[in-house]
Amino acid sequence: MNRPEISAAKAATAFAPPAGAKVALSRVLGPGHVWALGVGIVLVGEFMGWNFAVGKGGAVAALTACWLAGILYTCVAMIDSEITSTVAAAGGQYAQAKHIIGPLMAFNVGLYLVMAYTMLEVSNAIVAGDLLQSFATDLGVAGAVDKQAVIVLTIVILAWFNYRGVLATLTLNLIITAAAFVSIVALFFYIRPWSGEQTERLHALLTGLPYGSLGILAALHFGLWFYLGIEGTTQAAEEVRSPARSLPLGTLTGMMTLLIAATMTWYIGAGLMPWEYLGQSITPLYDAAKLTGNSYLEIFLFFGTLFATFASANGCINDASRAWFAMGRDRYMPIWFGAVHPKYRTPYRSIVFFVPIAILFAVSTPLDQTITFSILSGLLGYTLMAISIILFRRKWPLKSIDRGYVHPLHPFPSLLLMTLCCLAYFAVYLGYGTQLLAMMAFYIVASAWFVLHRYKYVRRGDQFTMPWPRPQGY
Repeated sequence: MNRPEISAAKAATAFAPPAGAKVALSRVLGPGHVWALGVGIVLVGEFMGWNFAVGKGGAVAALTACWLAGILYTCVAMIDSEITSTVAAAGGQYAQAKHIIGPLMAFNVGLYLVMAYTMLEVSNAIVAGDLLQSFATDLGVAGAVDKQAVIVLTIVILAWFNYRGVLATLTLNLIITAAAFVSIVALFFYIRPWSGEQTERLHALLTGLPYGSLGILAALHFGLWFYLGIEGTTQAAEEVRSPARSLPLGTLTGMMTLLIAATMTWYIGAGLMPWEYLGQSITPLYDAAKLTGNSYLEIFLFFGTLFATFASANGCINDASRAWFAMGRDRYMPIWFGAVHPKYRTPYRSIVFFVPIAILFAVSTPLDQTITFSILSGLLGYTLMAISIILFRRKWPLKSIDRGYVHPLHPFPSLLLMTLCCLAYFAVYLGYGTQLLAMMAFYIVASAWFVLHRYKYVRRGDQFTMPWPRPQGY
């Protein structure tokens, strides 16, 4: 008997599903993983990007935009927690729109999610390249790091992690996100914000509103970067052990974490750097650490920034692939994308599909434009989310179905969210009007393609997986 051949045969079939069995995503995640997914995607916004808001309106305008954006995303987190703890399916807001509104809305929301996360992943890869190049320059070996190679390797390696399994991927995110958050706290306490010397320095660097009150509105554009992506926790809905508990707990604690980190980050940047420099820095917290003169803290913030970019890109790959997978499974996109790996239980085709797309954007598009693309896609999704929760409460009142979480003061959060989204659109238009119009044209053309071509493949009856009663009024 040829034992090696028997072993090889057993190895090939060890993880294969039974014949005819449906391979599904694995339910292996808990609240900590949900927190790591949401905060891991977003925390990079504290290490880069937010400071462009300072360039738009000054440090005071950036702080105001930070808190306004915090209110906007608190509304998003509360609304998301209610709907997703009830609609526990991969795709997050896409699954919500599919069940609550209809196919065209669901297609658009799915596309917004995919583009928002992919462009955020691209932004992270660009910053990782810039950071390693800057660190090499500080060490006196400027030519040792090729930025383009770092970008490509970052995207490919993190896609490979996602391909291999969600539990290991998000456990890694939990560890490196926690380390990145600790680096912000360490820098905050090192500069001793309670000391009189630091307070005097902060007063000297703050210059009021150099562009007037309009600067606050303009700063709101990049103020969103402090929190963009927290809604990504919903993409794990089909892979958590207890959606009704884990999703609200992980999302809302993640939002609290980000509000604290955002305020500390603003204080650190505005307290150590003039607003003119801060407003154009690529890695503001790393630059702040260098200004302290403490080499250990500088290295800590280097790794903190690097970990934050990796955690964010890692989470973005996870979220974009889940949204695309869900659209493929429902035939909104070719069903080929709806496949699950028989061994790793991941949407492997959707993961691999976006690797060359992300690399192409990363090596050819400026950072501020990829950030704007991500922000605008997110804003479109938030606007429709405000509509979704109103229709959700109207069609399925509170006691008609079980909810894992009920957000308070309805409909005030949805109306406030809609108002702040409108302000953010105007803020983006002030600085990136051409890009805003071009993106709207892209999404309109995509909608026309779906209605005229793709919709005929959609099987409406197969989409509705929730055991809900008939909606009110039907």
